[in-house]
Amino acid sequence: MKDGRTVWLPYGRSRIPGLPHGLTYAEWDGSGRLPGDPADVRFLVGPPVPGAERLLRPVLPRMRNLEVLQLLSSGYEHMMPLLDGMPAGARLATGRGVHREATAELAVTLLLALCRGLDRFAAHQAEGNWRPEFRSTLVGKRVLIIGYGAVGAAVAVRLHAFRCEAVLVARTARTTPAGHVHGTAELSGLLPTADAVVVCAPLTDRTHGMFDADALALLKDGAMLVNVARGELVDTHALVREVRAGRLRTALDVTDPEPLPSGHPLWSLPGALITPHVAAFTDAFGTMSTDFLRRQLNRYLHGEELENVVMTTTGTEERAA
Repeated sequence: MKDGRTVWLPYGRSRIPGLPHGLTYAEWDGSGRLPGDPADVRFLVGPPVPGAERLLRPVLPRMRNLEVLQLLSSGYEHMMPLLDGMPAGARLATGRGVHREATAELAVTLLLALCRGLDRFAAHQAEGNWRPEFRSTLVGKRVLIIGYGAVGAAVAVRLHAFRCEAVLVARTARTTPAGHVHGTAELSGLLPTADAVVVCAPLTDRTHGMFDADALALLKDGAMLVNVARGELVDTHALVREVRAGRLRTALDVTDPEPLPSGHPLWSLPGALITPHVAAFTDAFGTMSTDFLRRQLNRYLHGEELENVVMTTTGTEERAA
């Protein structure tokens, strides 16, 4: 094995000035030949591309000395089937926070677009049809933010600027400097009061399908639902029924299934606005991700606690870190 702990990065080292000395770096973005022996790798940064799990599937079992698998996504459920291929004691860490600002920005953009009818005006523009409409505003609206993590907190800050009433909801109730956070156990009582819902929660066994037909039925007529988290949090069939009936409007950056197949009703359904999972795809991603990796690798080199560790492997099963 080479001297020094080997790190595989999806970027050239020159893109991340200030990387700590004492580690051996190689570049692998998931394409082309491997830059060395996978058995040498101690710290792997997964390629930040859609379908990264397919690229990693044949490589991870060969990384028998891997200590850290670092993702640059905030979600990690797509990696769970691959953890059995990692050695015992390896840590899985996410890029939680890297996408916070960009995702919050898109969430509020989508909510504004629904509120002001930009999807309808875009359709009128394509037809060359000048058709003024009376629309609503975010001012004074009660918006439930589901998932009060990094993204949810950033959404709340932005909504305050629009003079919304931001209602924070997380798994457990608590008091924070930003105000009271309701627990999800209170959701059935909160939903009928909401003008809009912004979904920012992680995908877990607990949150899978949390916006099913019953939950959607609790929303008032004319309510808006924005999802920038994971498509599986929302029952797509139930949502289509509610939007088709004209009762709800929705804007989705994530869908179930994903990618959304050609011909799916959401593509052409009036009252539905779709973006193709692009919340993190901005010119800020490079800077945010490299700043994060610089911090994380300094922590790793000096034996400090890593940020965003969500799982440590035990060899045959995983446990929460």
